[in-house]
Amino acid sequence: MTLRWEVFLDRVQGRGEYDTPQDADRAARVVLALLGAHLVGDVRAKLAARLPERFALILSNPLQAAEPLSPERFVRATAAWIEGATEKTAVGDIGAVLFTVAEAVGDNLMESVLFQLPPGYDVLFGPPAPGHRP
Repeated sequence: MTLRWEVFLDRVQGRGEYDTPQDADRAARVVLALLGAHLVGDVRAKLAARLPERFALILSNPLQAAEPLSPERFVRATAAWIEGATEKTAVGDIGAVLFTVAEAVGDNLMESVLFQLPPGYDVLFGPPAPGHRP
C-alpha cells in the first residue's frame, strides 16, 4: 500500500524534528533524489510504487551517479544540498527520510534495496537520533 503524501511527510517531520512541513519536504526530496541515483531497474520501480507520487517521481527520475557514494559521501552530499545542514544534521535528515521509507516498504523490498547499495547503508535506514536538530 502506498502512503499518502501527507502521512509520509508528517512522519518525516516528526522523526526529523522539523519546524515546518516545508523543511521535511526539502529533506525528503534531497535524500530520495540521491537514493534514486543509486538504484536501478525493478528495485527502484518497486520502491517508487510504495512512495507518494511526488516523491516517487523524484526517486524514479534522478541524475545518475557517476559512481556509487559510500554512506559517508552520501551524508556529505546530503549536507551540501540542504541549506544550512551540517554532516551531523544530515545524518538525522537521512534517518528521518529513509526510516520512513523502510517502514513503508517492508523487509523484503528493503533487502533488495540494500543489496544494490554499497556496504554500510543499512545504518542510514535506522531511526534518527532524538535531538539531532540544533
